[in-house]
Amino acid sequence: MTNLARNLTDTTRAHAGRVAVRVDNAAMTYRALDEASARVAGLLHERGLKQGDRVGIMMPNVAEVPVVYYGVLRAGGVVVPMNPLLKAREVAYYLGDSGAGLIFAWHAFADQARGGAEQAEAESIVVDGDSFPDLLASVEPDFEVADAGDEDTAVILYTSGTTGHPKGAELTHGNLRSNTEVACTDIVRAGPDDVIFGGLPLFHVFGQTVALNVAVASGACLTLLPRFDAEHALRILAGHRVTVFEAVPTMYVALLHAPDRADYDTSALRMCISGGAALPVEVLRGFEEAFGVPVLEGYGLSETSPVASFNHPHREQKPGSIGTPIRDVQMRVVDNDDHEVSQGEVGEIVISGPNVMKGYWHRPEATAEAIRDGWFHTGDLAQVDEEGYFYIVDRKKDLIIRGGYNVYPREIEEVLYEHPAVAEAAVIGLPHSSLGEEVGAAVALKPGAVITAEELRDYVKGQVAAYKYPRHVWIMDALPKGPTGKIQKRDIVIPDGLTA
Repeated sequence: MTNLARNLTDTTRAHAGRVAVRVDNAAMTYRALDEASARVAGLLHERGLKQGDRVGIMMPNVAEVPVVYYGVLRAGGVVVPMNPLLKAREVAYYLGDSGAGLIFAWHAFADQARGGAEQAEAESIVVDGDSFPDLLASVEPDFEVADAGDEDTAVILYTSGTTGHPKGAELTHGNLRSNTEVACTDIVRAGPDDVIFGGLPLFHVFGQTVALNVAVASGACLTLLPRFDAEHALRILAGHRVTVFEAVPTMYVALLHAPDRADYDTSALRMCISGGAALPVEVLRGFEEAFGVPVLEGYGLSETSPVASFNHPHREQKPGSIGTPIRDVQMRVVDNDDHEVSQGEVGEIVISGPNVMKGYWHRPEATAEAIRDGWFHTGDLAQVDEEGYFYIVDRKKDLIIRGGYNVYPREIEEVLYEHPAVAEAAVIGLPHSSLGEEVGAAVALKPGAVITAEELRDYVKGQVAAYKYPRHVWIMDALPKGPTGKIQKRDIVIPDGLTA
Protein backbone atom coordinates (compact mmCIF):
# COMPACT_ATOMS: atom_id res chain seq x y z
CA MET A 1 0.00 0.00 0.00
CA THR A 2 0.96 3.62 -0.45
CA ASN A 3 0.02 7.10 0.71
CA LEU A 4 -3.73 7.45 1.39
CA ALA A 5 -3.67 10.59 -0.77
CA ARG A 6 -3.16 8.35 -3.83
CA ASN A 7 -6.91 7.67 -3.65
CA LEU A 8 -7.50 11.31 -4.58
CA THR A 9 -5.03 11.40 -7.47
CA ASP A 10 -6.30 8.08 -8.86
CA THR A 11 -9.93 9.23 -8.73
CA THR A 12 -9.06 12.60 -10.28
CA ARG A 13 -7.53 10.87 -13.29
CA ALA A 14 -10.72 8.83 -13.76
CA HIS A 15 -13.40 11.39 -12.76
CA ALA A 16 -11.83 14.85 -12.93
CA GLY A 17 -15.02 16.67 -13.90
CA ARG A 18 -17.34 15.02 -11.38
CA VAL A 19 -18.40 16.84 -8.24
CA ALA A 20 -16.31 15.72 -5.27
CA VAL A 21 -17.65 17.96 -2.50
CA ARG A 22 -20.82 19.97 -2.19
CA VAL A 23 -21.85 22.45 0.53
CA ASP A 24 -25.40 23.63 -0.12
CA ASN A 25 -25.25 25.21 -3.62
CA ALA A 26 -21.44 25.37 -3.88
CA ALA A 27 -19.65 22.48 -5.59
CA MET A 28 -16.02 21.45 -6.07
CA THR A 29 -14.92 18.97 -8.74
CA TYR A 30 -12.25 16.33 -8.24
CA ARG A 31 -9.95 18.35 -10.51
CA ALA A 32 -10.37 21.41 -8.28
CA LEU A 33 -9.95 19.37 -5.09
CA ASP A 34 -6.78 17.76 -6.39
CA GLU A 35 -5.26 21.09 -7.41
CA ALA A 36 -6.22 22.83 -4.16
CA SER A 37 -4.72 20.00 -2.08
CA ALA A 38 -1.53 20.21 -4.21
CA ARG A 39 -1.34 23.92 -3.39
CA VAL A 40 -1.68 23.11 0.33
CA ALA A 41 1.22 20.66 -0.09
CA GLY A 42 3.22 23.39 -1.80
CA LEU A 43 2.41 25.81 1.01
CA LEU A 44 3.55 23.30 3.62
CA HIS A 45 6.80 22.60 1.82
CA GLU A 46 7.43 26.34 1.57
CA ARG A 47 7.05 26.50 5.34
CA GLY A 48 9.53 23.72 5.91
CA LEU A 49 7.28 20.69 6.53
CA LYS A 50 9.27 17.47 6.66
CA GLN A 51 8.12 13.86 6.30
CA GLY A 52 6.17 12.85 9.41
CA ASP A 53 5.61 16.39 10.74
CA ARG A 54 2.23 16.82 12.40
CA VAL A 55 -0.35 19.41 11.26
CA GLY A 56 -3.57 20.31 13.09
CA ILE A 57 -6.92 20.80 11.33
CA MET A 58 -9.60 22.57 13.34
CA MET A 59 -12.63 23.08 11.11
CA PRO A 60 -16.32 22.16 10.85
CA ASN A 61 -17.61 20.20 7.85
CA VAL A 62 -16.64 22.63 5.09
CA ALA A 63 -15.09 22.00 1.68
CA GLU A 64 -11.71 23.18 2.92
CA VAL A 65 -11.38 20.13 5.21
CA PRO A 66 -10.69 17.62 2.39
CA VAL A 67 -8.48 20.22 0.70
CA VAL A 68 -6.23 20.53 3.75
CA TYR A 69 -6.56 16.87 4.81
CA TYR A 70 -5.30 15.48 1.52
CA GLY A 71 -2.83 18.35 1.14
CA VAL A 72 -1.13 17.42 4.42
CA LEU A 73 -1.04 13.72 3.49
CA ARG A 74 0.33 14.25 -0.03
CA ALA A 75 3.05 16.49 1.44
CA GLY A 76 4.13 13.63 3.73
CA GLY A 77 2.67 15.14 6.89
CA VAL A 78 0.47 13.65 9.62
CA VAL A 79 -3.05 15.02 10.13
CA VAL A 80 -4.17 15.87 13.68
CA PRO A 81 -7.97 16.43 13.43
CA MET A 82 -9.47 18.64 16.13
CA ASN A 83 -12.99 19.55 17.20
CA PRO A 84 -13.55 23.21 16.21
CA LEU A 85 -15.28 23.82 19.55
CA LEU A 86 -12.08 23.26 21.54
CA LYS A 87 -10.89 26.09 23.74
CA ALA A 88 -7.38 27.55 23.68
CA ARG A 89 -6.00 25.43 26.51
CA GLU A 90 -7.35 22.25 24.85
CA VAL A 91 -5.88 23.29 21.51
CA ALA A 92 -2.55 23.85 23.23
CA TYR A 93 -2.69 20.33 24.67
CA TYR A 94 -3.44 18.67 21.30
CA LEU A 95 -0.70 20.63 19.54
CA GLY A 96 1.81 20.19 22.34
CA ASP A 97 1.16 16.49 22.84
CA SER A 98 1.35 15.69 19.12
CA GLY A 99 4.24 18.08 18.51
CA ALA A 100 2.32 19.79 15.71
CA GLY A 101 4.02 22.99 14.59
CA LEU A 102 1.12 24.29 12.51
CA ILE A 103 -2.68 24.40 12.65
CA PHE A 104 -5.26 25.26 9.98
CA ALA A 105 -8.26 26.81 11.74
CA TRP A 106 -11.66 27.91 10.46
CA HIS A 107 -12.11 31.66 10.83
CA ALA A 108 -15.07 31.40 13.23
CA PHE A 109 -12.84 29.58 15.74
CA ALA A 110 -9.60 31.39 14.96
CA ASP A 111 -9.24 33.16 18.32
CA GLN A 112 -9.19 29.94 20.33
CA ALA A 113 -6.96 28.22 17.78
CA ARG A 114 -4.55 31.13 17.70
CA GLY A 115 -4.46 31.29 21.52
CA GLY A 116 -3.72 27.57 21.77
CA ALA A 117 -1.09 27.76 19.03
CA GLU A 118 0.70 30.57 20.85
CA GLN A 119 0.78 28.51 24.06
CA ALA A 120 2.18 25.53 22.13
CA GLU A 121 4.58 27.74 20.16
CA ALA A 122 2.96 26.70 16.92
CA GLU A 123 1.92 28.62 13.81
CA SER A 124 -1.74 29.12 12.90
CA ILE A 125 -3.28 29.66 9.46
CA VAL A 126 -6.81 31.07 9.35
CA VAL A 127 -9.05 29.45 6.75
CA ASP A 128 -11.95 31.44 5.28
CA GLY A 129 -13.70 31.99 1.98
CA ASP A 130 -11.80 35.18 1.14
CA SER A 131 -8.14 35.13 2.16
CA PHE A 132 -7.49 31.37 2.01
CA PRO A 133 -8.10 31.00 -1.77
CA ASP A 134 -5.82 33.99 -2.32
CA LEU A 135 -3.15 32.37 -0.12
CA LEU A 136 -3.32 29.13 -2.10
CA ALA A 137 -3.32 30.99 -5.42
CA SER A 138 0.00 32.55 -4.45
CA VAL A 139 1.63 29.13 -4.01
CA GLU A 140 2.99 26.79 -6.68
CA PRO A 141 1.11 23.50 -6.49
CA ASP A 142 3.11 20.40 -5.65
CA PHE A 143 1.33 17.56 -7.44
CA GLU A 144 3.77 14.94 -6.22
CA VAL A 145 2.56 12.53 -3.55
CA ALA A 146 5.07 11.71 -0.83
CA ASP A 147 6.05 8.07 -0.46
CA ALA A 148 4.49 6.37 2.53
CA GLY A 149 4.55 2.79 3.76
CA ASP A 150 1.82 0.81 5.46
CA GLU A 151 3.34 1.48 8.89
CA ASP A 152 3.81 5.21 8.44
CA THR A 153 1.43 7.30 10.54
CA ALA A 154 -1.21 9.20 8.54
CA VAL A 155 -3.52 10.52 11.27
CA ILE A 156 -3.25 11.00 15.03
CA LEU A 157 -6.80 10.85 16.30
CA TYR A 158 -7.32 11.83 19.91
CA THR A 159 -9.78 9.73 21.87
CA SER A 160 -12.55 11.41 23.82
CA GLY A 161 -10.66 11.15 27.08
CA THR A 162 -13.40 10.18 29.52
CA THR A 163 -10.68 9.75 32.10
CA GLY A 164 -7.46 11.73 32.20
CA HIS A 165 -6.00 13.42 29.13
CA PRO A 166 -7.03 12.30 25.66
CA LYS A 167 -4.65 9.84 23.99
CA GLY A 168 -3.65 10.08 20.35
CA ALA A 169 -4.40 6.91 18.38
CA GLU A 170 -1.83 6.54 15.58
CA LEU A 171 -3.64 5.40 12.44
CA THR A 172 -1.32 4.44 9.61
CA HIS A 173 -1.72 4.75 5.86
CA GLY A 174 -2.18 0.97 5.82
CA ASN A 175 -4.88 1.14 8.53
CA LEU A 176 -6.90 3.78 6.71
CA ARG A 177 -6.43 2.50 3.16
CA SER A 178 -7.46 -1.05 4.08
CA ASN A 179 -10.48 0.11 6.12
CA THR A 180 -11.55 2.50 3.38
CA GLU A 181 -11.27 -0.19 0.71
CA VAL A 182 -13.35 -2.71 2.66
CA ALA A 183 -15.96 -0.09 3.63
CA CYS A 184 -16.14 1.05 0.01
CA THR A 185 -16.47 -2.35 -1.67
CA ASP A 186 -18.11 -4.60 0.93
CA ILE A 187 -20.39 -2.26 2.88
CA VAL A 188 -21.26 0.99 1.13
CA ARG A 189 -20.59 -0.45 -2.34
CA ALA A 190 -20.03 3.11 -3.45
CA GLY A 191 -19.57 4.29 -7.01
CA PRO A 192 -19.28 7.57 -8.97
CA ASP A 193 -23.06 7.97 -9.13
CA ASP A 194 -23.49 7.94 -5.36
CA VAL A 195 -24.13 10.99 -3.22
CA ILE A 196 -22.97 10.42 0.35
CA PHE A 197 -24.40 12.47 3.22
CA GLY A 198 -21.62 14.25 5.10
CA GLY A 199 -23.21 15.14 8.42
CA LEU A 200 -20.77 13.11 10.52
CA PRO A 201 -17.97 15.35 11.82
CA LEU A 202 -14.87 14.98 9.67
CA PHE A 203 -12.65 15.43 12.71
CA HIS A 204 -14.00 12.04 13.85
CA VAL A 205 -12.79 8.78 12.31
CA PHE A 206 -16.31 7.59 11.35
CA GLY A 207 -16.81 10.63 9.14
CA GLN A 208 -13.26 10.49 7.81
CA THR A 209 -13.26 6.85 6.73
CA VAL A 210 -16.83 5.96 5.83
CA ALA A 211 -17.81 9.35 4.38
CA LEU A 212 -14.75 11.32 3.17
CA ASN A 213 -12.30 8.57 2.29
CA VAL A 214 -14.96 6.24 0.85
CA ALA A 215 -16.34 9.07 -1.31
CA VAL A 216 -12.89 9.99 -2.64
CA ALA A 217 -11.87 6.37 -3.25
CA SER A 218 -15.06 5.68 -5.24
CA GLY A 219 -15.48 8.98 -7.07
CA ALA A 220 -18.76 9.70 -5.26
CA CYS A 221 -20.00 13.14 -4.23
CA LEU A 222 -19.78 14.05 -0.54
CA THR A 223 -22.45 16.60 0.41
CA LEU A 224 -21.47 18.32 3.64
CA LEU A 225 -23.56 19.65 6.51
CA PRO A 226 -21.42 21.83 8.83
CA ARG A 227 -23.74 21.48 11.82
CA PHE A 228 -26.41 18.82 12.07
CA ASP A 229 -29.99 20.03 12.04
CA ALA A 230 -32.85 17.70 11.13
CA GLU A 231 -34.64 20.08 8.76
CA HIS A 232 -31.42 21.11 7.01
CA ALA A 233 -30.45 17.42 6.70
CA LEU A 234 -33.82 16.60 5.11
CA ARG A 235 -33.39 19.46 2.62
CA ILE A 236 -29.99 18.03 1.63
CA LEU A 237 -31.32 14.46 1.39
CA ALA A 238 -34.09 15.61 -0.94
CA GLY A 239 -32.39 18.42 -2.85
CA HIS A 240 -29.07 16.65 -3.51
CA ARG A 241 -30.70 13.25 -4.10
CA VAL A 242 -28.56 11.58 -1.44
CA THR A 243 -28.15 7.83 -1.97
CA VAL A 244 -26.19 6.89 1.18
CA PHE A 245 -27.10 8.32 4.59
CA GLU A 246 -24.52 7.86 7.35
CA ALA A 247 -25.28 8.94 10.90
CA VAL A 248 -25.11 8.23 14.62
CA PRO A 249 -28.26 7.12 16.49
CA THR A 250 -29.24 10.60 17.72
CA MET A 251 -29.41 11.79 14.08
CA TYR A 252 -31.76 8.93 13.24
CA VAL A 253 -33.95 9.90 16.20
CA ALA A 254 -33.98 13.54 15.06
CA LEU A 255 -35.03 12.70 11.48
CA LEU A 256 -37.60 10.14 12.60
CA HIS A 257 -39.32 12.71 14.83
CA ALA A 258 -38.95 15.69 12.50
CA PRO A 259 -42.48 17.11 12.14
CA ASP A 260 -42.21 17.82 8.37
CA ARG A 261 -40.22 14.76 7.22
CA ALA A 262 -43.06 13.55 5.00
CA ASP A 263 -42.74 16.77 2.96
CA TYR A 264 -39.30 15.79 1.65
CA ASP A 265 -38.65 13.36 -1.18
CA THR A 266 -35.92 11.03 0.07
CA SER A 267 -36.63 8.29 -2.46
CA ALA A 268 -33.07 8.39 -3.84
CA LEU A 269 -31.81 6.77 -0.63
CA ARG A 270 -30.62 3.20 -1.17
CA MET A 271 -28.76 2.59 2.09
CA CYS A 272 -28.40 3.97 5.59
CA ILE A 273 -25.48 3.29 7.88
CA SER A 274 -25.39 3.67 11.66
CA GLY A 275 -22.42 3.60 14.00
CA GLY A 276 -20.78 5.48 16.83
CA ALA A 277 -23.17 4.07 19.46
CA ALA A 278 -25.82 1.38 19.77
CA LEU A 279 -28.90 2.08 17.65
CA PRO A 280 -32.05 1.23 19.62
CA VAL A 281 -33.99 -1.47 17.79
CA GLU A 282 -37.23 0.53 17.93
CA VAL A 283 -35.51 3.49 16.28
CA LEU A 284 -34.04 1.24 13.57
CA ARG A 285 -37.40 -0.35 12.77
CA GLY A 286 -39.22 2.98 12.89
CA PHE A 287 -36.75 4.63 10.54
CA GLU A 288 -36.80 1.75 8.05
CA GLU A 289 -40.59 1.87 7.98
CA ALA A 290 -40.80 5.66 7.68
CA PHE A 291 -38.12 6.08 5.01
CA GLY A 292 -38.43 2.75 3.20
CA VAL A 293 -34.71 2.05 3.23
CA PRO A 294 -32.55 -0.50 5.11
CA VAL A 295 -30.36 0.63 8.00
CA LEU A 296 -27.10 -1.28 8.39
CA GLU A 297 -25.58 -1.08 11.85
CA GLY A 298 -21.86 -1.53 12.39
CA TYR A 299 -19.24 -1.22 15.07
CA GLY A 300 -15.80 0.21 15.50
CA LEU A 301 -13.59 2.57 17.45
CA SER A 302 -11.06 5.30 16.79
CA GLU A 303 -8.37 2.70 17.42
CA THR A 304 -9.73 0.42 14.64
CA SER A 305 -9.88 3.04 11.84
CA PRO A 306 -12.91 2.62 12.72
CA VAL A 307 -14.87 -0.23 11.09
CA ALA A 308 -14.50 -3.66 12.73
CA SER A 309 -17.87 -5.36 12.12
CA PHE A 310 -21.04 -4.72 10.14
CA ASN A 311 -24.39 -6.05 9.11
CA HIS A 312 -23.24 -6.67 5.56
CA PRO A 313 -25.67 -5.81 2.74
CA HIS A 314 -25.32 -9.27 1.16
CA ARG A 315 -26.06 -11.16 4.39
CA GLU A 316 -28.95 -11.48 6.81
CA GLN A 317 -29.62 -8.32 8.80
CA LYS A 318 -30.20 -8.81 12.51
CA PRO A 319 -31.70 -5.80 14.33
CA GLY A 320 -29.81 -5.08 17.54
CA SER A 321 -26.67 -6.77 16.24
CA ILE A 322 -23.43 -5.11 15.10
CA GLY A 323 -23.08 -7.88 12.53
CA THR A 324 -20.00 -9.92 11.75
CA PRO A 325 -16.33 -8.94 11.40
CA ILE A 326 -15.37 -7.26 8.14
CA ARG A 327 -12.95 -8.84 5.67
CA ASP A 328 -9.46 -9.57 7.12
CA VAL A 329 -10.55 -8.63 10.65
CA GLN A 330 -10.99 -11.04 13.56
CA MET A 331 -13.12 -10.45 16.66
CA ARG A 332 -13.43 -12.53 19.83
CA VAL A 333 -15.25 -12.23 23.13
CA VAL A 334 -13.01 -12.94 26.13
CA ASP A 335 -13.10 -13.00 29.92
CA ASN A 336 -10.85 -11.04 32.28
CA ASP A 337 -8.06 -13.57 31.69
CA ASP A 338 -8.31 -13.18 27.89
CA HIS A 339 -9.85 -16.63 27.49
CA GLU A 340 -12.59 -16.87 24.87
CA VAL A 341 -16.01 -17.30 26.47
CA SER A 342 -18.70 -19.75 25.39
CA GLN A 343 -21.34 -18.82 22.83
CA GLY A 344 -23.97 -16.54 24.37
CA GLU A 345 -21.84 -15.57 27.36
CA VAL A 346 -20.90 -11.93 27.99
CA GLY A 347 -17.28 -10.86 27.69
CA GLU A 348 -15.03 -8.14 26.28
CA ILE A 349 -14.61 -7.67 22.53
CA VAL A 350 -11.02 -7.93 21.30
CA ILE A 351 -10.00 -7.18 17.71
CA SER A 352 -7.12 -8.11 15.44
CA GLY A 353 -6.50 -7.05 11.86
CA PRO A 354 -5.03 -4.46 9.48
CA ASN A 355 -7.41 -1.83 10.88
CA VAL A 356 -5.91 -1.84 14.40
CA MET A 357 -3.88 1.26 15.20
CA LYS A 358 -0.11 1.33 15.50
CA GLY A 359 -0.52 2.45 19.11
CA TYR A 360 -1.09 5.51 21.26
CA TRP A 361 1.21 8.39 20.36
CA HIS A 362 4.13 8.45 22.82
CA ARG A 363 2.17 6.25 25.29
CA PRO A 364 4.01 2.90 25.30
CA GLU A 365 2.42 1.76 28.58
CA ALA A 366 -1.12 2.58 27.43
CA THR A 367 -0.41 0.85 24.11
CA ALA A 368 0.86 -2.28 25.86
CA GLU A 369 -2.23 -2.33 28.07
CA ALA A 370 -4.63 -1.95 25.12
CA ILE A 371 -2.92 -4.25 22.59
CA ARG A 372 -1.93 -7.61 24.05
CA ASP A 373 -0.64 -10.48 21.91
CA GLY A 374 -1.81 -8.64 18.81
CA TRP A 375 -5.38 -8.14 20.06
CA PHE A 376 -6.85 -4.72 20.79
CA HIS A 377 -8.99 -4.71 23.92
CA THR A 378 -12.03 -2.50 23.33
CA GLY A 379 -13.61 -2.22 26.76
CA ASP A 380 -16.96 -3.13 25.17
CA LEU A 381 -19.03 -6.04 26.48
CA ALA A 382 -20.76 -8.31 23.99
CA GLN A 383 -22.01 -11.80 23.23
CA VAL A 384 -22.01 -13.87 20.03
CA ASP A 385 -24.86 -15.97 18.64
CA GLU A 386 -24.68 -19.33 16.90
CA GLU A 387 -24.20 -17.67 13.48
CA GLY A 388 -21.30 -15.49 14.58
CA TYR A 389 -23.27 -12.22 14.92
CA PHE A 390 -22.07 -9.94 17.70
CA TYR A 391 -24.39 -8.10 20.10
CA ILE A 392 -23.11 -5.22 22.20
CA VAL A 393 -24.26 -5.51 25.77
CA ASP A 394 -22.61 -2.34 27.06
CA ARG A 395 -19.42 -0.48 27.68
CA LYS A 396 -17.40 -2.22 30.36
CA LYS A 397 -17.17 1.02 32.29
CA ASP A 398 -20.95 1.63 32.01
CA LEU A 399 -21.90 -1.68 33.66
CA ILE A 400 -24.03 -1.09 36.77
CA ILE A 401 -23.52 -3.49 39.67
CA ARG A 402 -26.57 -3.22 41.92
CA GLY A 403 -26.36 -5.25 45.10
CA GLY A 404 -24.10 -7.76 43.37
CA TYR A 405 -26.29 -8.10 40.28
CA ASN A 406 -25.07 -6.92 36.87
CA VAL A 407 -27.38 -4.46 35.12
CA TYR A 408 -26.59 -3.63 31.49
CA PRO A 409 -27.86 -0.11 30.74
CA ARG A 410 -28.50 -0.82 27.06
CA GLU A 411 -31.09 -3.50 27.93
CA ILE A 412 -33.07 -1.00 29.99
CA GLU A 413 -32.65 1.74 27.39
CA GLU A 414 -34.12 -0.56 24.73
CA VAL A 415 -37.24 -1.01 26.90
CA LEU A 416 -37.56 2.76 27.36
CA TYR A 417 -37.22 3.39 23.62
CA GLU A 418 -40.17 1.04 23.06
CA HIS A 419 -42.46 3.45 24.92
CA PRO A 420 -44.26 5.72 22.42
CA ALA A 421 -43.54 8.86 24.46
CA VAL A 422 -39.75 8.42 24.65
CA ALA A 423 -37.41 10.11 22.18
CA GLU A 424 -34.09 9.51 23.97
CA ALA A 425 -33.00 7.58 27.05
CA ALA A 426 -29.81 7.06 29.01
CA VAL A 427 -29.46 4.67 31.94
CA ILE A 428 -26.69 5.30 34.45
CA GLY A 429 -25.53 4.07 37.83
CA LEU A 430 -26.18 6.24 40.88
CA PRO A 431 -24.02 5.89 44.00
CA HIS A 432 -25.85 4.04 46.78
CA SER A 433 -24.71 3.54 50.37
CA SER A 434 -25.77 -0.09 50.74
CA LEU A 435 -26.30 -1.44 47.21
CA GLY A 436 -23.17 0.13 45.77
CA GLU A 437 -25.13 1.48 42.79
CA GLU A 438 -28.75 2.18 42.01
CA VAL A 439 -30.25 2.28 38.52
CA GLY A 440 -31.26 5.70 37.21
CA ALA A 441 -32.71 6.81 33.87
CA ALA A 442 -32.67 10.22 32.19
CA VAL A 443 -35.31 10.58 29.48
CA ALA A 444 -36.22 13.12 26.81
CA LEU A 445 -39.76 12.96 25.44
CA LYS A 446 -41.05 13.22 21.88
CA PRO A 447 -42.58 16.60 20.93
CA GLY A 448 -46.03 16.91 22.45
CA ALA A 449 -45.74 13.75 24.57
CA VAL A 450 -47.08 13.89 28.12
CA ILE A 451 -46.10 11.30 30.73
CA THR A 452 -44.71 11.33 34.26
CA ALA A 453 -41.42 9.92 35.42
CA GLU A 454 -43.32 7.57 37.72
CA GLU A 455 -45.35 6.18 34.82
CA LEU A 456 -42.16 5.50 32.86
CA ARG A 457 -40.61 3.80 35.87
CA ASP A 458 -43.64 1.56 36.28
CA TYR A 459 -43.61 0.78 32.55
CA VAL A 460 -40.07 -0.58 32.75
CA LYS A 461 -40.77 -2.31 36.07
CA GLY A 462 -43.42 -4.40 34.37
CA GLN A 463 -40.99 -5.74 31.75
CA VAL A 464 -37.70 -6.55 33.48
CA ALA A 465 -36.46 -8.32 36.58
CA ALA A 466 -36.98 -6.45 39.83
CA TYR A 467 -33.28 -5.67 40.33
CA LYS A 468 -33.01 -4.07 36.88
CA TYR A 469 -35.69 -1.42 36.63
CA PRO A 470 -34.67 2.22 37.35
CA ARG A 471 -35.78 3.32 40.79
CA HIS A 472 -35.12 6.89 39.72
CA VAL A 473 -36.37 8.37 36.45
CA TRP A 474 -36.18 12.03 35.53
CA ILE A 475 -37.29 13.88 32.42
CA MET A 476 -35.01 16.36 30.63
CA ASP A 477 -35.64 18.71 27.71
CA ALA A 478 -32.76 17.04 25.85
CA LEU A 479 -29.92 14.71 26.74
CA PRO A 480 -26.37 16.11 26.53
CA LYS A 481 -24.43 15.14 23.42
CA GLY A 482 -20.80 15.16 22.40
CA PRO A 483 -19.34 16.55 19.18
CA THR A 484 -20.23 13.43 17.20
CA GLY A 485 -23.86 13.44 18.38
CA LYS A 486 -23.46 10.61 20.88
CA ILE A 487 -25.27 10.91 24.19
CA GLN A 488 -22.71 11.86 26.85
CA LYS A 489 -23.71 10.05 30.01
CA ARG A 490 -20.99 11.70 32.07
CA ASP A 491 -22.59 15.12 31.41
CA ILE A 492 -26.08 14.15 32.58
CA VAL A 493 -27.16 16.29 35.52
CA ILE A 494 -28.47 14.08 38.31
CA PRO A 495 -31.29 15.68 40.33
CA ASP A 496 -30.50 16.44 43.96
CA GLY A 497 -31.19 13.69 46.44
CA LEU A 498 -30.65 10.72 44.10
CA THR A 499 -27.19 9.76 45.32
CA ALA A 500 -28.03 8.17 48.65
